[in-house]
Amino acid sequence: MIQIQNLHKSFGPLQVLKGVNLDFPATASGASGITAILGPNGSGKTTLIKCILGMVIPSEGEIFVKDQRVKGNWSYRHNIGYLPQIARFPENLSVQELLDFIQDLRGTGGQPEPLIQRFGLEPFLTKRLGHLSGGTRQKVNLVLAFMYDCPLLILDEPTAGLDPVALIQLKALLKEEKAKGKHILITTHIMDFVEDMADEIVFLLEGNIHFRGRPDFLKKQYQSRKLENAIACLLQKMPAPSGGGVAILED
Repeated sequence: MIQIQNLHKSFGPLQVLKGVNLDFPATASGASGITAILGPNGSGKTTLIKCILGMVIPSEGEIFVKDQRVKGNWSYRHNIGYLPQIARFPENLSVQELLDFIQDLRGTGGQPEPLIQRFGLEPFLTKRLGHLSGGTRQKVNLVLAFMYDCPLLILDEPTAGLDPVALIQLKALLKEEKAKGKHILITTHIMDFVEDMADEIVFLLEGNIHFRGRPDFLKKQYQSRKLENAIACLLQKMPAPSGGGVAILED
């Protein structure tokens, strides 16, 4: 599904990605599930996502999505549903007008109605986007990301601004999409969400991959009950404990 080969990106003298190699293969039974791309601010997460989307041109390396080379291409984007961290909507449009606009732009009919009902957006369809709260705008953002049946979903901080009911709906929706055999890439700083939802973690630090694997393996590696503590150890570049007699990290 996605192949990233020796990906480098610099902005002037600043090296953001330093030879990233990742492979998310499609399988006969579907996708590998939900991958959380984690790392501190400035680690290269957003740059990596924007390279996949073709919004940032790599300094070196190649990316392929469903065997289509990303560079100089655009048609592969029909395979991607994308939720940006900050959605910039035309504030004078209503929610319904925005949905209609996106469907006209893509040229194929999406399925927003079930998502509108799921996130309780019916009362807001005639409201201007500029008058909506941050949480309601995020629900609109989610509808736009999921309304097309794309095999790849890229979600940048999907929980931002959501109330508990909407968060439960999002988790259920992610499980449904995963069951369809889709690849789902998520960036988030909410470790509880990662523990609940992610099948694997890719941890970026200073433009390099420092860990890839299951969350429970990382916790076991650092002998921690909580993922956030294991991540803290990884951030501090602490060596994983070896041998016996090492205490479990405090929760």
